[in-house]
Amino acid sequence: MMKKIFFTAITSLLLFSCYQPERDCDKYKTGTFKFTYEVGDTVKEGKFIRTKDYSIDYYENKIDSATVRWFNDCEFVLQDINSKTAIHYKIISTTDSSYTFQYKSAVKDPNKKLVVKTGTAIKTN
Repeated sequence: MMKKIFFTAITSLLLFSCYQPERDCDKYKTGTFKFTYEVGDTVKEGKFIRTKDYSIDYYENKIDSATVRWFNDCEFVLQDINSKTAIHYKIISTTDSSYTFQYKSAVKDPNKKLVVKTGTAIKTN
């Protein structure tokens, strides 16, 4: 009896550990997207248009532009044109119309704790 339980547990562990979420990142390199983000306790919505080389963000009645540099099919850095602040993004899963991503500062500061956040972008075109 103990062997059956052990075998079932090991088999289940192996099957679930091999699961990889779908990542068809190529179709999200360009387009128009909407996303939600948090400021304190408030959830807000913004949109952005990404071309091969640029990302234009529209949020809180502001427009912000950044350059886009892809490392591979699923990871890129956006560098703000004005402030030169850089954010590293990694697409962790995709669906037919959206992708989930993690993002963090692209520049490591030894005096600050590295914070990794997660978001979802929905392609609108």
